[in-house]
Amino acid sequence: MLVKLRMAFQQAGKISEGSLPKLEANILVIGAGKVGKSALTVRFLTRRFIGEYGDIESIYTHKVIMAGREACFSIWDSVCPQMAKLQGCLNEKQLRWADGFVIVYSISDRASFHFARQQLQRIKQLKKRGGAEKVPVILVGNKRDLQHLRTVSSEEGRLLALSTDAGFFEISAAETYHGALVVFHELLDLVRDSRSATKKAVGIRGLVRSMSAVLGRRRTE
Repeated sequence: MLVKLRMAFQQAGKISEGSLPKLEANILVIGAGKVGKSALTVRFLTRRFIGEYGDIESIYTHKVIMAGREACFSIWDSVCPQMAKLQGCLNEKQLRWADGFVIVYSISDRASFHFARQQLQRIKQLKKRGGAEKVPVILVGNKRDLQHLRTVSSEEGRLLALSTDAGFFEISAAETYHGALVVFHELLDLVRDSRSATKKAVGIRGLVRSMSAVLGRRRTE
């Protein structure tokens, strides 16, 4: 079941006339069961920590002001059971919809780390197959407050992110709001950079085609 919830939380400050245009991004949050991905999402949206959630998919909208610019997040908190088949967790609709991805695992659950690795590799493969040169992804090791139960080292998380060109953070959604804030804001920056790079590449290709057409006409004259 998919529940659509609309939430608007705007930080202090008003957007003046002539300011930068609004930035919009669709963010898909993925992770095995019980890793805290819903807690991370709701922590970012409301600053509150809620520890228990049912298996309900939700799409939230959230507005903030970042550096004088309005940013609007649409966040799809997906349901992906820990033992789901690799192909059954992500679908084509989600991949087409998302501009960026947050992939969450628990530092105290090694199986969730392996699952995150699979999803990360699958996203990269399918997006690149569709023509995307760089995919905005943040890998998040959650439950940092459970150090005594840790089974996944920080180094393993960093190496996985590095090998797949993803961002990486270890946080505790239970302990602080700041970690959740940094994750989503960093991903928004990656989405913005990815769009700028795409526009630049399209512009260069268009210029090359135009020059080729001009040179071709000159040869035939």
